[in-house]
Amino acid sequence: MKRAILSSLEEWKNSPHRKPLLLKGMRQVGKTWVLKEFGKRYYDDVAYFNFEEQGELSTLFETTKDVHRLLDNLAMVHGAPIVPGKTLVLFDEIQECNAALNSLKYFQENVPEYHIACAGSLLGITLSRPASFPVGKVDILTLYPMSYSEFLWADGDTALIDYLAAVKAVEPIPDIFFNPFVEKLKIYFITGGMPEAVLAWTEAHDSGRVQEILKKLLDAYAFDFARHAPVKDFPKLTMVWNSLPSQLARENKKFVYGLVKEGARARDYEDAVTWLQSAGLVYKVYRCSKPGLPLSAYEDLSAFKLYAADVGVLRRLSQLDPSAYGDGSRLFTEFKGALTENFILQGLIRSQETTPRYWSSGGEAEVDFLIQYKNTILPVEVKSDVNVRSRSLALYGEKYREATKLKLRFSLRNLSLDGDMLNIPLFLIDAVDRFVDMGLAASTMDSRGAR
Repeated sequence: MKRAILSSLEEWKNSPHRKPLLLKGMRQVGKTWVLKEFGKRYYDDVAYFNFEEQGELSTLFETTKDVHRLLDNLAMVHGAPIVPGKTLVLFDEIQECNAALNSLKYFQENVPEYHIACAGSLLGITLSRPASFPVGKVDILTLYPMSYSEFLWADGDTALIDYLAAVKAVEPIPDIFFNPFVEKLKIYFITGGMPEAVLAWTEAHDSGRVQEILKKLLDAYAFDFARHAPVKDFPKLTMVWNSLPSQLARENKKFVYGLVKEGARARDYEDAVTWLQSAGLVYKVYRCSKPGLPLSAYEDLSAFKLYAADVGVLRRLSQLDPSAYGDGSRLFTEFKGALTENFILQGLIRSQETTPRYWSSGGEAEVDFLIQYKNTILPVEVKSDVNVRSRSLALYGEKYREATKLKLRFSLRNLSLDGDMLNIPLFLIDAVDRFVDMGLAASTMDSRGAR
């Protein structure tokens, strides 16, 4: 499989300011595979240590903070010398050993020439506890589920990938490419971006096997709730997690605690939401009262929407059968287009490296997402079909006319720019930055021409 993060890992390897690396991400998103593959490609050797499988490793870190002694002991366990710059030292499931996590600051301070990379299934949970975090002593990268483009690579669709890379103008995409892009997107909504599910599809095109893999993944999450969460929060985590489909099936997707349990209050369940967020399983999209810079200054922390970290996981959690693939655009429109919104949100997060917000004006209008792009606030509307009429986006444009340089709309319509409205087909989300730059440049030229 081709994972885009490998280029970021190569930059980390070659950086003169390199620190020990923490690679975080949701369970089974491919962290171990990526780091091993990275080590195989760019190092002479990989010294791999798993703190979950080799519990006795913890004693090495609990008895000393001397990194030279630690490296000698690790080399003994590995059975080969650990050579600076030539050996990648890989600590897996590092959240199982707090002493090892804390030791990273000593590796950074005393032996920065050694290349240390770490991963963990629930590393985000561990890092949310201040005592566990070696502040300023580590580099952090996040591995997301496989993107649509990575799915195409895995499925051998190089012609579509090559065409996507060649698109340099905002103009309609020929049907010979447009239609296969849409059909492959339907399949991606079924598999999602979890590597094992993608592999099951690319090897045998077996949707039944994909269903089994995603079900086992959901079972693993439930096991994590029971094993790692505070005992008092376990049932709440399960209820919040299972409520996601019903939350997103509403016209107004604002998270409602009453849908988790009748009479539920925020103060009783907000810790459960935070746990799921720290585990990388959900994204919390806050409401913004106005599109001002920075967006974070205008967040309404009492109003938010909750999405899953992977569209395939959300589909399986919703018990939507893969047979919906053959029913027109049903996969895109099912439960108020929630899968489509989730898909676009994932792409925006990968692109912007931060979670967008959304905007609403009382009960009058709501724009799905707001992104802060190069000090410009862009409203984003998501449509799950070719019907793209949007009263909310029009009202937003009227209300903030002077500040709105470009409006984005993702839909099943073809690529086009109509004034300040940029319509991007859903399947082009991974190239959103490129098309936004084109749209902003064109709208700037139009405004200059108007003057």
